[in-house]
Amino acid sequence: MDVLVTAKTRYATKAYNAEKKIPQQQFEKLLEVLRFSPSSVNIQPWHFLIAETDEAKQRIAKALTGNYIYNSAKVLNSSHTLVFCTRTDISAEYLEQLLQQDELNGRFKDETAKQGQRDTRKGYVEFYRNELKNLSAWMENQTYLALGQLLFAAGLEGIDATPMEGFDRDTINQEFGLAEKGLKASVVISLGYRSENDFNAKLPKSRLPDQVVFTRL
Repeated sequence: MDVLVTAKTRYATKAYNAEKKIPQQQFEKLLEVLRFSPSSVNIQPWHFLIAETDEAKQRIAKALTGNYIYNSAKVLNSSHTLVFCTRTDISAEYLEQLLQQDELNGRFKDETAKQGQRDTRKGYVEFYRNELKNLSAWMENQTYLALGQLLFAAGLEGIDATPMEGFDRDTINQEFGLAEKGLKASVVISLGYRSENDFNAKLPKSRLPDQVVFTRL
C-alpha cells in the first residue's frame, strides 16, 4: 500500500472481529519490524509482552476495569495484543550488552570505534540522568518511537491497530512482575481486523491543516 494512502486511511480501531486472526507469518514480520525500531543512540530501552491466547489477553484485561472498561473488548477481541514496556533504568551492564551486540553485528572497524560508541551512549545516559534529570521520560520517548513504527507497519500490511494509554499501569506491572525485571508498562496496542460494527471506520479523518502544523523556513 502507498505510504500516503496508509497515513490517510489507518485509524484507531474501536471494535474488532474476534473470529479473524492475523496469519502467523505476517505477525512475525510485524515483530521483526518492531525489533528494528529506531531509538536515540540505539539505546533500545524496551521490552514487549505478546498476548496471542485468550488466557494471555485476559491477564492484560485485568488492567481494563473501572474507568478503563471501554478498552477491555479491544484487547479481548483482538487477534494479538502487545504491552510496550520501558526500562526503569540503564545500567552499566545493559550498556555493555548493547555494545557487545554492536560488535557481534560488525559495527566497529577497530577498538577506537568501539570505545567511541561506548563513550557516546554513556554520555547520553548520564546527561539525561544527571543534568536534565529526565532519564525515564527520555527512555519512554524511545518506546513511543517503536509504537509509531508498529502502527504504520500494521497499516501498510492491512492490519488494524489500537494504541491504548487507558489502562491501570500498577495492575499490569504487578500481573507480569515488571518491576522485578526492571521494567514498567508504557502503552498497550491491540492488533487484528475491524468489526463491521466499528463506528470509527465510517468517520472521516480529521487533522489540522498544513498551514497550522508546518512552518516552511
